[in-house]
Amino acid sequence: MLKISGDLAFRGLVHQASDDALWTLLDSGSTTAYIGMDPTSDSLHVGNLLGIITLRRLQEAGHRPILLAGGGTGLIGDPGGKADERPLLSVEQLAANLEGIRAQLEGLLDLSPAAGEAQGLLVDNSEWLCSYGFIDFLRDIGKHFTVNQMIGKESVRTRLERPDQGISYTEFSYMLLQAYDYLYLHDAYGCRVQLGGSDQWGNITMGLELIRKVRGSEAFALTYPLLLRADGTKYGKSESGAVWLDPAKSSPYEMYQFFVRSPDDEVGRLLRYFTFLSQDEIEALDLEIAERPGHRRAQQALARSVCTFVHGETETERAIAASKALYSEDVARLDEALLLEVFADAPSSKLARSCLDAEGFALVDALVSTGLVASKTAARAALVQGGVYVNNRRRSEPDAHLGRDDLLVDRYVVLRRGRRDYHLLRFE
Repeated sequence: MLKISGDLAFRGLVHQASDDALWTLLDSGSTTAYIGMDPTSDSLHVGNLLGIITLRRLQEAGHRPILLAGGGTGLIGDPGGKADERPLLSVEQLAANLEGIRAQLEGLLDLSPAAGEAQGLLVDNSEWLCSYGFIDFLRDIGKHFTVNQMIGKESVRTRLERPDQGISYTEFSYMLLQAYDYLYLHDAYGCRVQLGGSDQWGNITMGLELIRKVRGSEAFALTYPLLLRADGTKYGKSESGAVWLDPAKSSPYEMYQFFVRSPDDEVGRLLRYFTFLSQDEIEALDLEIAERPGHRRAQQALARSVCTFVHGETETERAIAASKALYSEDVARLDEALLLEVFADAPSSKLARSCLDAEGFALVDALVSTGLVASKTAARAALVQGGVYVNNRRRSEPDAHLGRDDLLVDRYVVLRRGRRDYHLLRFE
């Protein structure tokens, strides 16, 4: 079995480490590690998952994880990764965002006493930052760093290189607040490891230096690669926007679909980053991708793993059933909410329920009225050729009609032409 250092290396999760002694620390005994997240929204998104899952890996190796919700730093805003100044959140907005993400964070680490020494903690840095007097903070913390040192950090330097934008003193001070977070957690909980994305390296190493200067202690930094697509764009967004962890903003079905659509050339990396599958299991899926490109078994394993981690087994199985129903007669088993979600992006139209009276609504007319075919002649040809489906059941009779027996949840009919052209009919 791989030690945690070997597992992190296998998964490509080591971008920078402050000292090789970190691996000895992680592979022997137990230590405390943390990652911080500012509540810039009322939900986390899949781009945030990489750090949380990495922290969970440490917990499963016996280390105590701390998730820090930035109730204090969120009022300032991290300049890292942003070309422009972030809009300041109000206290009310921040409180609402914290409430939203707290429930999500609580479900992603084991915070129960049953975890023993590895019991996770969820903390809010507003508890110590918002009560720290400004003059005291400058004397206690600010005096340990030079401006020369601070402007050398990439997050600041890239902004200073844009004279039209620059950086405010507010965001310039962010790294001092993050450094103090590390010192506070070091003192209060014996924290010795901070995790973060590679763009956080400068901020994290400021914390290491502060702990060394003020306490004479050794602490460590570990960063993982920024989560980018193969084309260099940020990961975690679908065509319709970010994929959120809040099921009210992005459903489990939407999350499952997002991951199951991962390209073959990216899925191996994502399996390493986002799943707890073993090295042997992942390498077997690598082989599957190479031998059967387009088969998508690796994507299914990825989607199942992530969706289960975030939403649990019941919702994941529901999402899988909905995915299968997209091309099968199982569509008839979906409840109304899931049916509408599955076909949310499909064109739709409403018809009078009376259309289904007597002989019903001619399927040829339905195909033309929905735009799935251009003419009745084309509709009859498509039927004869076997390219028309009603509720994913093939229909080939040119004189076929839709009747009340075809209604799903007593209201809908799903028409399909070919593999991907859908239309949802609603009868009222």
